Amino acid sequence: MSKNSKIVIVSNRLPVHRVKRNRSYAWETSPGGLVAALKPILRQQPNTWVGWAGYPGAAPKPFEQEGIFNWPVPLSKDEVENFYEGFSNRTLWPLYHDAVRPPEYRRRWWWPYVHVNRRFAETAAEVVARNGTVWVHDYHLQLAPAMIRQLRPDVRIGFFLHIPFPPQELFAQMPWRRRVLEGLLGSDVIGFQTRLGAQNFVRLCRRFTDAHGTRDALEFNGQVTKAAAYPISVDVRRFEELAESPQVIRRCEEFREKLGASRKIILGVDRLDYTKGIDIRFRAYQELLRSGKASLDQCVLVQVAIPSRERVDAYRELKAVVEQYVGEINGEFAELGRPPVHYLHRSLSAEELVALYRAADVMLVTPFRDGMNLVAKEYVATKTDNSGVLVLSEFAGSAKELTSALLVNPHDIDGLESTLQTALNMPRSEQSRRMRAMRRVVKRNDVFNWANTFFEDLSA
Repeated sequence: MSKNSKIVIVSNRLPVHRVKRNRSYAWETSPGGLVAALKPILRQQPNTWVGWAGYPGAAPKPFEQEGIFNWPVPLSKDEVENFYEGFSNRTLWPLYHDAVRPPEYRRRWWWPYVHVNRRFAETAAEVVARNGTVWVHDYHLQLAPAMIRQLRPDVRIGFFLHIPFPPQELFAQMPWRRRVLEGLLGSDVIGFQTRLGAQNFVRLCRRFTDAHGTRDALEFNGQVTKAAAYPISVDVRRFEELAESPQVIRRCEEFREKLGASRKIILGVDRLDYTKGIDIRFRAYQELLRSGKASLDQCVLVQVAIPSRERVDAYRELKAVVEQYVGEINGEFAELGRPPVHYLHRSLSAEELVALYRAADVMLVTPFRDGMNLVAKEYVATKTDNSGVLVLSEFAGSAKELTSALLVNPHDIDGLESTLQTALNMPRSEQSRRMRAMRRVVKRNDVFNWANTFFEDLSA
């Protein structure tokens, strides 16, 4: 079955994760919009999802889970260190996020990146049916499209980048810039979160490769590649149903009671990553309390920081900085039983998360740079009563769509403090007007529309 798949999805990780039950292991489908969005499409035809199982060493045998045939690709311990933690997350990740942290260019990381991309490409080429479709995802696998093209010129190849694509002056720093661009040009369609990302890519290809063409399509080695924006979204109906479920409503009421029924709840939900601006957010909140423009009686901040890449030094340093701010703010302003900051350094279930979204009066989404940021869209999707205020970084991809949010420059502490004060004092009528406008946008372009639009263009 798996060697005759009409549709093959290729991503760094499989759409499942391994969990221990009693004395054995089992597979569970991972939460997330990508898996949910692709399921209706994948169920229509024989399919395979190619990806890493999440632990080093030999890969488990291919298996089926909830209608998706999973084909694990092995990664050794050294490859996890060099391909994933090294080139993917210490070279590409900071470079593509406006070099918020300096990218590191190490040759010993580059070659594992090439070898792992080739392994993924060879696996995809092996399992895809004749004239089938391969859709490659994200920055870990930018060389794979051209490698698949070389092995299987009969198939249609798509690529989607889930993070921003950098401007010329930043991308030009990378020693392997031409190889990466030519790898992507193996695709028939390349999707970016924003129009600017697509434009950056086209300009760079014209500058550093032999590709030529229009602003939307490039010709390279006799093949035409379309580059366009396909802003990813969320499963709006699922979030609405969760928000309206009795258990979530009950949990929301419990949160409000524990945090203080009369206090405005400010919420942040982020992966603990230096691109998210969590430390600047705390500084703005601290200064708001110091100024006397807000008080412990009026508001409380809840920050959920989901653990991320804890083996990388920069992330351990950020965790220490964030926890220092939490301690400083609570030490300065807390009363017994009433801290101004509640900090949760762990993942939450979907029900808990939606209950927090529903309870939150103000949502802070303030990354220094983000491809899209689905937390902003998830918050909007759960606000079925049109309450709440979204404070959103103008450097998040979602700011291009959610223009009725309060947009901020996350580098501007004074501006962020002022905007937070505005959010806390916004009249209910204005909240409702802004939230209705954002909900229309999110419902019109949900995650299923995103996936269908990309597939339609790839099939054209």
